Amino acid sequence: MAVLKVKFTKTKRDKLAQILWILNWVSVVSGIILFSLGLFLKIEIKKRNEVMAKGDVNSVPNMLISVGVIACIINFLGGKICYDCSDANKFSRWKLVMLPYIVCTFCFTFCILVGALMCYTMRNELEESLYLGLRDAIKFYKDTDIPGRCFLKKTVDMLQIGFQCCGNNGFRDWFEIQWVSARYLNMASKEVLDRLKSNVDGKFLVDGVPFSCCNPSSPRPCIQYQLTNNSAHYNYDFLTEELNIWVKGCREALLDYYTAIMRSIGITALFIWLFELSVLIGVRYLQTAMKNVLLLGDLEGESDGWLLENSFVEAAKYNINIIKNLGKANQISTVSGMNDPNIDVQNTKCGKTNVTTKSIPAA
Repeated sequence: MAVLKVKFTKTKRDKLAQILWILNWVSVVSGIILFSLGLFLKIEIKKRNEVMAKGDVNSVPNMLISVGVIACIINFLGGKICYDCSDANKFSRWKLVMLPYIVCTFCFTFCILVGALMCYTMRNELEESLYLGLRDAIKFYKDTDIPGRCFLKKTVDMLQIGFQCCGNNGFRDWFEIQWVSARYLNMASKEVLDRLKSNVDGKFLVDGVPFSCCNPSSPRPCIQYQLTNNSAHYNYDFLTEELNIWVKGCREALLDYYTAIMRSIGITALFIWLFELSVLIGVRYLQTAMKNVLLLGDLEGESDGWLLENSFVEAAKYNINIIKNLGKANQISTVSGMNDPNIDVQNTKCGKTNVTTKSIPAA
């Protein structure tokens, strides 16, 4: 029994073909939108490439770009097919193409769904990439004279100013590294030498942060050094002075930024998937209705259209049996006594083999 069978008249078939022709062109636009969203996300990731570790963070934008290009090609072809389906004579040349086209389009729409879901599952990979990338960027913040790292100071400073953040997880990350270059340290100063000797690795560690961590909205001048020393500043308590520097870590700030972008892209991709799925259903109805018209031979009469010719259970059993029977024609029975491929060959001798022959009289 056919699934979701609908009866179509000649007028309904023509209107369905015209509507699907228009919707396929709308789908071309949706493909351009997917391509643009993937390209936008790829550019945004590339902007912060210096503070990201190498990983699979580009898998989502690459997926969206590929799906967008394929959508434009498939829907352009679909528009041509639906336009010709308004004429039964033109449909005959697409008759053998439409079913493979529908199968390929179904797989393509599934890829759109996968791309939409990937926008929501990418957060963990992105968080790990940001954590490792920011850790290295902060570590090499002071290396302004080393080729390949000299740009990191400006990158980190612009990042902290633009996203109103400080450090990787927070401003205390700056306490654990030497972020002041040795060329700006006075080696004749006893304080500098004492700090270098007090550290096992010989690093100049201070409870201070770069200027880019300062909050310009703070009511008092920014306090960059001795942040945890209340006695070093008048009327100061580092536990309550939250407005003096940014307290949010840059990893969290960037993660929130990209999560918001990917959430919007994911919602858009889901709507496009639903739209593509509805167009695919319409194409399936048109294909089966036109096929039945040709079988009936009455081009002006009514015809049935459906999603599946048999029920879901019957279709599943049919496909499972096809898979099970693959290659069985070339198999040889291994049952004892049946391993001879010629065992079933019938004897071509006629009559009984044990019939006694008459004696020939002697001459």
